[in-house]
Amino acid sequence: MGIITDLAEAIKRNDLTQIKQLLAQLGKTPFFKKEKPSPFDEAVSLTWYLENIFYESIPAIYRSVYDKIGERAAEIFKKNALIQLGFWPGGDRDGNPFVSAQTTTDVANRLRTSIMKCYYRDIRILKRKITFRHSADILTEIERKLYLASFVRPDDPPMKAGWVQNRLDELRESVEEHHNGLYLEDLDKLRDKFKIFGFHFGSIDLRQDSRVIKSAFESVEALKGLSQNDDFEGLLATKEAKGIPKIEEPVLKDVFESMALMQDIQKNNGSLGCYRYIISNCRNELDVARVFAIAKYTGLGKQMYIDIIPLFETIDDLERAAGVMEKLYENTTYSKHLTGRKKKQVVMLGFSDGTKDGGYITANWSIFKAKERITEVSRKFGIRVVFFDGRGGPPARGGGNTHKFYASLGPGIESSQIQITIQGQTISSNFGTYQSSRFNLEQLLTAGLHNTVFQDDDKILTKEERNLLEELSEHSYKTYQDFKSHPRFVPYLEEMSTLKYYGETNIGSRPSKRGKSSKLKFEDLRAIPFVGAWSQLKQNVPGFYGFGTAMEMMDKKGKLNDVKNLYKHSLFFRTLVENSMQSLSKSYFDLTKYMSKDPEYGAFWKMIYEESVRARDYLLKVSGQQQLLETNPSIKMSISLRENIVLPLLTIQQYALIRIKELEKAGKGKSALADTLRKLVVRSLYGNINASRNSA
Repeated sequence: MGIITDLAEAIKRNDLTQIKQLLAQLGKTPFFKKEKPSPFDEAVSLTWYLENIFYESIPAIYRSVYDKIGERAAEIFKKNALIQLGFWPGGDRDGNPFVSAQTTTDVANRLRTSIMKCYYRDIRILKRKITFRHSADILTEIERKLYLASFVRPDDPPMKAGWVQNRLDELRESVEEHHNGLYLEDLDKLRDKFKIFGFHFGSIDLRQDSRVIKSAFESVEALKGLSQNDDFEGLLATKEAKGIPKIEEPVLKDVFESMALMQDIQKNNGSLGCYRYIISNCRNELDVARVFAIAKYTGLGKQMYIDIIPLFETIDDLERAAGVMEKLYENTTYSKHLTGRKKKQVVMLGFSDGTKDGGYITANWSIFKAKERITEVSRKFGIRVVFFDGRGGPPARGGGNTHKFYASLGPGIESSQIQITIQGQTISSNFGTYQSSRFNLEQLLTAGLHNTVFQDDDKILTKEERNLLEELSEHSYKTYQDFKSHPRFVPYLEEMSTLKYYGETNIGSRPSKRGKSSKLKFEDLRAIPFVGAWSQLKQNVPGFYGFGTAMEMMDKKGKLNDVKNLYKHSLFFRTLVENSMQSLSKSYFDLTKYMSKDPEYGAFWKMIYEESVRARDYLLKVSGQQQLLETNPSIKMSISLRENIVLPLLTIQQYALIRIKELEKAGKGKSALADTLRKLVVRSLYGNINASRNSA
């Protein structure tokens, strides 16, 4: 990304010599790692975006909005952050046994020193401008303390962000009053950065699977009975122990260690340094109560500075979500905790595992309904709910047109904030340069404003339209469940796709599947390799499967015109249709047509292909378009350009996979040629993943 950034600047200057050198450098720079990165390596890699992109783009948006507001800006921005960064590397433990309390500590320290170095660099530049009597002395004092905290004793930081903020405020008064406001704009930019990033840069989110949390809880004798007896009230009334219990299993011990660590990070990096705990695979109120109990047990204090965030992922969990939240709100202890958190509750919803579990239509409709119900119950109890969407790059993982999605939600869904995860190559494609970062952040900001300010009719679903969506969802869900339970489903992915090669790419620190079993099970499949494997096959099943059959069923019932009207009048449904079109536009079944003759998987391939044709035909009928994405020519052209570039590499990959199977059948699976072909598959993955922008 550093080279690409320099290349963009050289192209702007039309510096042909520099362009040539940078292209040569790019060609000679390894694009892959020989070893898997550690979670800390991942964190260090991603701080590049914080230091080089977000450090400039977020304050620019902040100042732009600030200036537009006028006189009340200072008052408004004192209470509203506008844009905040969260950070998962080093905090996300879900299925990653390599993340420990030490990892989280190291990442927190790295974030602190990274932002300090950014400030130090800016102070040095500002010192060349503000050279006035008394004012220059303040800058020198800040510079000296930042230098000591960044380079001399980074592990023993005595300085607080508040002190720097106060000194900069004093400096502003001095410059404005005594020096005609000279270079005040430059000083305000630095002050904005301190307000936005503090000494935390990005808030580290802790995340762990509810089943691991439960196992950790039950490994402590003093807590065991509460959990096993499903004692909800007892869990929330857990007494403080202010210590880490003795647990042999490192992963289970880390559940308590990481919680205790939260307080230390807050002391060093500020209260926003680490204050959110996300519960993956959250099934009920007991999962939330256990995390609350652990926070109390490890001594986070009577008024705990922590947001406990349930993550509802499967279709069943999404159905139960509102009931779970109501039980939490009804509880006196938890209600008191929320009062201390300004009556705000964050709820996370997972598109990736939702789609993997229930298919594209059902996942999106289930999330929509869950948001409505949770909004209703939250408003009933006077709680401001904030939805945190676990979105990946492609439509199958909640991607697609983000602006349209958030603008389509309507008044029945709380939207005072938009919180989303940005994952995989979507980080580099959407936020890899200052310009793209600013554009995409502004798109998010305006999507939230659009939904709040404009109450368009196409955001409100009538009872008839809701019934229609429910019917489409039911047909789609049954079709997808039948497909998912097909005996060839998992073997097809394992033997005919690149699924098993994802672990060899050394792109991420997490194992490519959950569980330790050598036999691959559907529930162990991770969303990224799952969606990515379909993408590499150019079949993109998670983005359309079940949609075609559902619309065909409606057609047979004489309701196709109703679906067409739904497309015209509902922005939500229109967005789903257009995002599914994107998935189909990136599908190319000619690449794997040879599989139709495979004695074992031929019928299964044909089943997928026929559903893709069905989905394509009905999406065009419903939308009234002659070609997919006809009304989105820029997206259509962008996809076409990338797909043409990547096709030769995909062809090479398929050739390698075919030859490997032939060698394995001939008993030569461990030959040098087979090993070379496997390397070819892995190498081709890198280019395919990045060129596709949002393949997983």
